[in-house]
Amino acid sequence: MRIICDFDGTITRQDTTDLVLERLADRKWAALQDAWLAGKLSGADCMTGQIALVGGSQAELDAVLDSVQLDPGFPAFVAWCEANGFPIGIVSDGVDRFIDRILTRHGLDQLTATANRLAGEPGAWRLELPWREAGCAAGSGVCKCAVSAGEAPMVYVGDGRSDFCVSGRADILFAKGALAEHCAAQGRSYYPFDTFHDVRRRLAMLVGARPTMLGETAKA
Repeated sequence: MRIICDFDGTITRQDTTDLVLERLADRKWAALQDAWLAGKLSGADCMTGQIALVGGSQAELDAVLDSVQLDPGFPAFVAWCEANGFPIGIVSDGVDRFIDRILTRHGLDQLTATANRLAGEPGAWRLELPWREAGCAAGSGVCKCAVSAGEAPMVYVGDGRSDFCVSGRADILFAKGALAEHCAAQGRSYYPFDTFHDVRRRLAMLVGARPTMLGETAKA
């Protein structure tokens, strides 16, 4: 069994890229977002255009990233996965350097994240798409279906539009937000969650693993 998690809005409490855009980008980013939501622009093209609009210094970017909050249950969930021998990875249509800084700040830099690549420098950022697939049904910069393909049963945890397609391939699915609404509309089975504490307790019940770590209470 392998566990794959979305990042923005799933591991974090807010969408990191949206926060960076709101704080540091030219307001034209919102028009690109509207075009994507209306189906007039692919997710990959939307993100590429938006990142090119991000201004500010490196220090200002770091300050925004350092304000991002993690799901309060995620560090304990990672520790639980590692203690029980469950591989865990992150597959995100977000930005690699945003993710890396946030994980490192929380002592979780051992995790591997697959995401779009930030290149360039402050005032001249650009987005590279090494994980883009021409036939990606979601039109994302990271084709989550291709990246998550494998033989072992997959547990997927997500919350948004970029998770719609890959969620159909999960053997066990945890969903909230727009993903939960999508699954309900499609009649697709999923486990709702608020935090990763919920994911850990439910998954422990499903696989018969220890739900708590040494020194924790069952209410954690």
